[in-house]
Amino acid sequence: MTLFDQEDSGSPIPAPADAPPVEPAGDRVEPLDAGEQVARVQMTMAYDGSGFRGVWPNRGVRTVGAVLQQAIAQVLGHEIALAFAGRTDAGVHAHGQVASFDARRAGLDLDSLQRSLNSMCGPEIVVREVTEVDAGFDARHSATARCYRYTILNRTVPDPFLAATVWHVPTPLDLPAMRLACDPLIGEHDFSSFCRRPKRRPDLSLRRRIIDATWLDLGDDLLRFDIEANAFCHQMVRSIVGLHVDVGLGELRAGDVNAVMHARDRQAAGDLAQPQGLTLWHVRYD
Repeated sequence: MTLFDQEDSGSPIPAPADAPPVEPAGDRVEPLDAGEQVARVQMTMAYDGSGFRGVWPNRGVRTVGAVLQQAIAQVLGHEIALAFAGRTDAGVHAHGQVASFDARRAGLDLDSLQRSLNSMCGPEIVVREVTEVDAGFDARHSATARCYRYTILNRTVPDPFLAATVWHVPTPLDLPAMRLACDPLIGEHDFSSFCRRPKRRPDLSLRRRIIDATWLDLGDDLLRFDIEANAFCHQMVRSIVGLHVDVGLGELRAGDVNAVMHARDRQAAGDLAQPQGLTLWHVRYD
């Protein structure tokens, strides 16, 4: 899922009853003049995606980006434009999402900004770090890799305390088979079978380079899929996980993953894994 071409047109997700309100900025926010001295800011954040329709601002629905952008503008007193490293879908979480924006240099206090945003947006959205970076930095285009984690609770009885962050699969899964199913993914391939093709750009290349992919047994019936790539396309990780679960259930063999990939047909990969098990874990800039 990284570099998502998000095309989520579902109904709005209301804010949780205990979510801290973000007041309209009103007249306190003004445009940032072209001639002003600005600082490029890099912000690392975590968020619970359960109450959001994805990260990217989208008219008429509640998104992480819209809430955060409004809060930053309210604190700084001027409009800002956010760039995100990855466009997570509705219900998907983040531990290391990165955003960048320009802020008026005069009077800028990044520590105060972090405290204010965490007071206004936490605990749903938590700003973990704020730093000034070179003017050429862009959270999306400067990234060299994205890392995602997907967690499955694999036991008969679900866990209410984990339900918001795992996919509960009650049938036992064959972990060695799922590990073998990772091998065909490594390297650069056309991932058309695992991606939702963008409606606005149907000819866009879906070639991606997978750096690493592996399944881990965390104990306590928890399985975790770690995957790192230079970029991802829309629904790619959830599609891969869904196929691997089919392998784990014995409905497919590990060797079938290669055939699915070469089919270049989204229907060949089967159903998506549920969104709440997925977390954008880390973005690399080296």
